[in-house]
Amino acid sequence: MKNYGMKKIFTACLTVLSVFSLSATTPQTDGIVYKDKTKRFTVVSDGLVRMEYAPDGKFNDAPSFIGYNRSYPKTDAKVTDDGKNVTITTSKLTLNYKKCNSPFSADNLTIVSAEGVKPFEWKPGTPQKMNLEGTTRTLDWWNGDELQWENREGEWCTRPGKLDPGVLARDGWTLIDDSRGFLLDDDPVIPWVKKRKSKKGAQDFYFIGYGSDYKGALKDFTTLSGKIPILPRYAFGYWWSRWWAYSEHEVRQLIDNFKSYDIPVEVLVIDMDWHYTDAEHGGWTGWTWNRRLFPEPEKFLNYLRDRNLKVTLNLHPASGIKKFEQAYPQIARENGVDPKTEKDIPWVSSDRTFINSVFDHILDPMTKEGVSFWWLDWQQSLYDSKMDSLSNTWWLNHTFFNKMKNTSDARPIIFHRWGGLGNHRYQLGFSGDSYTTWKTLEYMPYFTSTASNVGYGYWGHDIGGFRALPGDSIIDLELYTRFFQFGAYSPVMRTHSDKKVHLNKEPWNFDRETLNLIRDAVKLRYRNVPYIYSMARKTYDDGVSICRPMYYEYPETEEAYDYKGQYYFGDNMIVAPVVSPAVDGYSKIKVWLPEGKWYEESSGTLLDGNRVYERTMAMDEYPVYIKAGSVIPHHAASVDNLRSNSAPLSISVYPGGDGEFDLYEDFGDDDNYADNFAVTKIRSHREGNTLDITFEPRKGSYREMPSKRDVDVKIHATLQPEKVTVDGMPVEYTYSPEELAVVVDLGDYDCAKGKRINMVFPENADEADGTIGSMHRFVKAFGKLKDKYAELEVNEDFGTMSVIYEMLEYYPTESRERLFTFRDKFSRLKDIVAGQPMPESARKWFVKAVGL
Repeated sequence: MKNYGMKKIFTACLTVLSVFSLSATTPQTDGIVYKDKTKRFTVVSDGLVRMEYAPDGKFNDAPSFIGYNRSYPKTDAKVTDDGKNVTITTSKLTLNYKKCNSPFSADNLTIVSAEGVKPFEWKPGTPQKMNLEGTTRTLDWWNGDELQWENREGEWCTRPGKLDPGVLARDGWTLIDDSRGFLLDDDPVIPWVKKRKSKKGAQDFYFIGYGSDYKGALKDFTTLSGKIPILPRYAFGYWWSRWWAYSEHEVRQLIDNFKSYDIPVEVLVIDMDWHYTDAEHGGWTGWTWNRRLFPEPEKFLNYLRDRNLKVTLNLHPASGIKKFEQAYPQIARENGVDPKTEKDIPWVSSDRTFINSVFDHILDPMTKEGVSFWWLDWQQSLYDSKMDSLSNTWWLNHTFFNKMKNTSDARPIIFHRWGGLGNHRYQLGFSGDSYTTWKTLEYMPYFTSTASNVGYGYWGHDIGGFRALPGDSIIDLELYTRFFQFGAYSPVMRTHSDKKVHLNKEPWNFDRETLNLIRDAVKLRYRNVPYIYSMARKTYDDGVSICRPMYYEYPETEEAYDYKGQYYFGDNMIVAPVVSPAVDGYSKIKVWLPEGKWYEESSGTLLDGNRVYERTMAMDEYPVYIKAGSVIPHHAASVDNLRSNSAPLSISVYPGGDGEFDLYEDFGDDDNYADNFAVTKIRSHREGNTLDITFEPRKGSYREMPSKRDVDVKIHATLQPEKVTVDGMPVEYTYSPEELAVVVDLGDYDCAKGKRINMVFPENADEADGTIGSMHRFVKAFGKLKDKYAELEVNEDFGTMSVIYEMLEYYPTESRERLFTFRDKFSRLKDIVAGQPMPESARKWFVKAVGL
């Protein structure tokens, strides 16, 4: 993207005698609202106008890489023409064009904001000053926000990293110059690239005017450039990836270990060693299974399928097809090469015959055998060898995605690097080979959320980093764990690492505490998938990614720009990742919470907004803040695979107000979700001591949609209710002392009929004051205290605090009193610890262990 600048050109204006007004009260399919001999204006949406100047009067109607859609919803654009000037007015902007035969310039074109929109004014040549950035092709060699690499002389070099410009800016407008952009033909399988044939000097501009409505601008952009596809549901689970020469036997052991250690895994990524990599067989580029490691590939893929695993293979295609590849003879003949010559067939991304040959004779047969999708790892020349300025990254994303979309029943997915504006249509990116450092982790939240400014919201990172800096010889377990926890609140949760012995990240090779924390992070990810998947639908509908900057919601608040390390995770959560090492077992974070109230999930505290907080987090705590009153769908703890449409659900209702949520469902792995889906609206309403939760009847349908779902409802941070009814009938419930949560099991309920749950609580039943976190910290520290002082004999105050969960379970009618007593003791804990018989070293350790 770039702003267009030009010298002022003065020409005689055309005189047109007609005056007319056009209101889009009838459907507009092309959006064209004005056209003369050399100019055409198209209203794509209320905030986006296409402006074309064609010196020869030949306008372009073919889709381009950026302008992918050429049919648009109707708008209420109004056009007036007084013979000399044309004015186009929408709800967001007013365009004034002074008629002439010359190119667009500051003398003949002005766009200003409409009434009620944050003011802006633009003319051709106006520089944009406050772009909010987008993303970059890859994070290869990035250490945080810097690039760091070793040059040929063995010296380490550093320079600041730079992201490409984004679609959004604090200026309130963005101009996209597509004058020289590539076009696409109408091939039904892979619409193919073609060059523009515009006359010299032609202009093709897209102007987006939005003021401070960033989310509106993104929706306008996707109206023009195409929607952000939903990933297959399995892609939101955990991916295992490691650059390692696994044999099939080792892969089987790996999968068995994941099962034994109760760590769900959804996608198996096999790096380049799936093919022959020795020099005689091509090295980096290979297309033939390495039967030394995988003797029967089809049987191996069947084995993975039977274990509900999706599989992707790494491709480095740049060296083309060589004589030793199994498919060489067929591909050679189709591309005019006599196989007997054994000539290399070079890789040419723009060569339609060659690309089709590769699909027909290599990739499609492997897909039929069981390869789910492809991981493209193009690292060579940025541009095509035959078509000038055609990005290999961009074009490979387009060809691979569209091939899968138009020839397979499975939902299309491509795993590759960012290719440039418009690549959001090929939704999933591999962010590349970054470093295993705290600086990298610190940069990731900003990098991930800022990518949503170009619609590229599905980045898949190498969790923990890929390569170590010189001198790093062991994995920093704290860093790796914190990276894993960030991964649970990332678009895609995928581990990967360099082919180095010390970078073995198989979780069972770590100590028990690290293993447990990794498993907890993965299980948390699976628990959150119904929420994430529902947000993915909103991304598809509205162009707003799951991980997004704070300024989308608060564009006029400076803190929304200043606190770059935190982000919205969907509509209801704010995440402020831990990105620095702990001191005495606790990491400090700063988080800005906007207006309203926010529930800190780790501590169970309801915090007031419009404030900056400094909070401490133990290794098993993570800074997630949930909008007060939110209704959040989760999977039940038992769910360890995302293939089933009927997996059990647990609906969480958080304290602090009313809430509602649209639970989205579809088949999960087909490409019919645009129309084939279902939504269940869930509402919660609090009035006095009464809580009503309503499941409205499900609307819509999709393939293999279950008629019933196993569902429970969980009310967080509360005392036990006095009465619970479901559809007017009294029911039993369970109570979780660790979470201070009420759980009502709805069983297999009929989704078409809906459900209503009513709960009556005692006065002041909310317990969202941090007691949950205090109990957790105390009980955990008490359990470890004996490792410091095994002869411990507890006194009354100290000992009874360690069994608070059991007291709440055994004496439910005394919950309020028991919690009050615990809180009182915790507020005096330093004095209580001082009176507890044990060595001073144990006292000091315990005080630090509970975060005091």
